[in-house]
Amino acid sequence: MPVRSADGRPVRTNSDFSITVEHGPEALGTADTVVIPPFITTPVPREVQQAVVQALAFVAPGARLVSICTGAFVLAAAGLLDGRPATTHWVVADLFRACFPQVALDPDVLFIDDGDILTSAGAASGIDICLHLIRKDHGSEVANQVARMCVVPPWRDGGQAQYIQHPVPETTVNGTAPARQWALENLHEPMTLADLAAHSHMSLRTFARRFTEEVGMSPGRRLIQQRVDRARHLLEATDLPVDEIAGQVGFAGGTSLREHLHAAIGVSPLAYRRTFRGALSPMH
Repeated sequence: MPVRSADGRPVRTNSDFSITVEHGPEALGTADTVVIPPFITTPVPREVQQAVVQALAFVAPGARLVSICTGAFVLAAAGLLDGRPATTHWVVADLFRACFPQVALDPDVLFIDDGDILTSAGAASGIDICLHLIRKDHGSEVANQVARMCVVPPWRDGGQAQYIQHPVPETTVNGTAPARQWALENLHEPMTLADLAAHSHMSLRTFARRFTEEVGMSPGRRLIQQRVDRARHLLEATDLPVDEIAGQVGFAGGTSLREHLHAAIGVSPLAYRRTFRGALSPMH
């Protein structure tokens, strides 16, 4: 991927070295996807150099714009996020809101795909959004191969919460990890909170509290998230009918899967499958 700067000159970093680039902003006109890296948000991002903002004018209509971490400040300064959902690193969320109140900021997610503009949170979520783009463009198998090469998780949903000052509890034999692993291995089976609590030898109340402390969400919400994630993988990687997929991941039927998938990412199973697999026969 060609690297470009606002004026075509080397870019000085804060690590005592410069990045030499071979292209100026005019080269942006040939790009299908433009990725804006993070930068230190001092001075106040409202004062982002006009040369950087003006460089975005070279971007061809229809090209995708992707920001990593504080790169969202550049998009916002150019007015490209006005009235649109976006995210950035939670540490600078208050500063972002103060500078760009017209943007629908959501600092609690890893990344947001709003069609032609995608924004991500911290540096690690930059990897998540890049894998998301590879998955959209080339399918889950290619994305999974890239993830393995990079030794990173192949999928973290964009709506997953950022890790915001949540202390990591110590792993003990009295934790909920065994129950969580059991649930993951048995998603196709009906299960209740009582089942999970019993598997951990805890009362319902204790299990729910410990689970939320360790995972950051309730057991029920986490179970639905895992079932939706498994369903998404099956939609991407197989030709199984929607009703059969629903049964394999523990939903009552196709209708239930459709409702949960739409609530999670706003699309139907058919639309989701078409994104990754192309047009399929009406039976799907």
